[in-house]
Amino acid sequence: MDWGTELWDQYDIIEKHTQSGLELVEKYVKFAKERTEIEQNYAKQLRNLSKKYNQKRSSKDEPECRLSSYQAFLDILTEMNDYAGQRELIAENLMMNICIDLTKYLQDFKQERKTYLMDAKKAQQSLESTYKQLDSSKKRFEREWREAERAAQYAEKTDQDINATKADVEKAKQQAHMRAHVADECKNDYAAQLQKYNKEQNQFYFSDMPLIFNKLQDLDERRIQKLAQGYVLFSDTEKHVMPIIGKCLEGITKAGTNVNEKNDSMIVIEQNKSGFERPGDLEFEDYSQGINRASSDSSLGTPKVSVDPWKKKTNNFWLFSKRSKPTVTEDFAHLPPEQRRKRLQQKLDEICKELQKEVDQSEALGKMKDVYEKNPQMGDPASLASQINQTSQNIERLRGEQSKYETWLAEAGGRGDTLRYKAHSFNNNGANDVHSPDGAYSDESTPDPSQAIYAEFDDDFEDEDLAAPIGKCTAMYNFPGASEGTIAMQEGEVLAVVEEDKGDGWTRVRRNNGDEGYIPTSYVTITLNK
Repeated sequence: MDWGTELWDQYDIIEKHTQSGLELVEKYVKFAKERTEIEQNYAKQLRNLSKKYNQKRSSKDEPECRLSSYQAFLDILTEMNDYAGQRELIAENLMMNICIDLTKYLQDFKQERKTYLMDAKKAQQSLESTYKQLDSSKKRFEREWREAERAAQYAEKTDQDINATKADVEKAKQQAHMRAHVADECKNDYAAQLQKYNKEQNQFYFSDMPLIFNKLQDLDERRIQKLAQGYVLFSDTEKHVMPIIGKCLEGITKAGTNVNEKNDSMIVIEQNKSGFERPGDLEFEDYSQGINRASSDSSLGTPKVSVDPWKKKTNNFWLFSKRSKPTVTEDFAHLPPEQRRKRLQQKLDEICKELQKEVDQSEALGKMKDVYEKNPQMGDPASLASQINQTSQNIERLRGEQSKYETWLAEAGGRGDTLRYKAHSFNNNGANDVHSPDGAYSDESTPDPSQAIYAEFDDDFEDEDLAAPIGKCTAMYNFPGASEGTIAMQEGEVLAVVEEDKGDGWTRVRRNNGDEGYIPTSYVTITLNK
């Protein structure tokens, strides 16, 4: 069933229905847009909430950061921020897939509907024009027929009149004949206009208008189908992010289950244990003897002093008394023994890590200087002097700090389990300084700096099995490989990459015959295996 057949006479109904359908699309677009704004505001509020409670913590909050309950709360804030991101994604997809897309189609539908309605009006106007012509020809025929009839009656009356002359009779007959002829022409014109109108009317009701109505029906069905897709997208947009939202909620659940109250209690003990012994018992002071007696020694080592027997004692150790804020010192002497040892050990570890970085940098600079000296085309060795000097100064400063903190740690009763750095570094001349395990260093140096540069390379080759290649490289320039630990190569030669550049400018490679060595990374193009 189609509109052209069943609703051929319901133009007004069809026009109203199609207009109502477009208004429904507009209403849904507006609804989706407002839902988008709600999602955007919701996401913004969630992000602000997460940011409000996840601000950068001050140093006094750092001990709490180790607690599982505190870390779980931070995890919840992170998951909530991710959840807000998914709400933003919902808003973005609603805007793109529903609001913008449907608005575009709506404009196209309106224009197409307008075109069909204009075609219907044109057909209606054409039929009305033909009908006016028919009506005009009909009235003319009616008028001329009556005139011809009167002229015929007049001619007959004149012919019977005995007083009329022959000329009058002849004239009346001619007039009647002329009127009859005109009436016949009008009759023929009226018949032609009637035939034309009937044809156009048939075309209008059985062809033109049904075609237009069917096009409007197709348009309306496409509009309904597009709107239905928009309804489905409204749900699918949120379903699409549900797995990720589920992971966010699972993350929040996991954060809650990861809270360990026993572990938090142990952390509180570890962070705040003072190391002091509990106070001992106070001795009885017999005021009835009327003599001054020395107060008993506490386990805190309070010296014995002579006091007035009637004077109230104020130097007892009270759990809930407010303590004045101690002055912070570099050796952490203001802290209780246990906390002092921990802070000194922590500081010493930090110094050792920083010292190791400076030692590594010194080694790299020494290698680079040696390469520049043997291959001047690669760079000027003198350009590295300032960096080498600065690194050496940093190393000496850090050694001093390390020794100072080791002394303090020993005084505090610590074991001195510090992180150790490599047993060699480079001085300003690229020579190798040997350090003792306790952080001291000697003035011994190897005779040949170049051998010191690559000494660790040889150790790697002696004790390791052949490592599997991780890629290959092609030489862009010749490299003599004169220094120990390096390997010569020719321009265009292809070598297997065994170890990537670790930041010192050298890459470890191997030939097919098993020879291995280091080459400058800048001399080759490298392709790693995927």
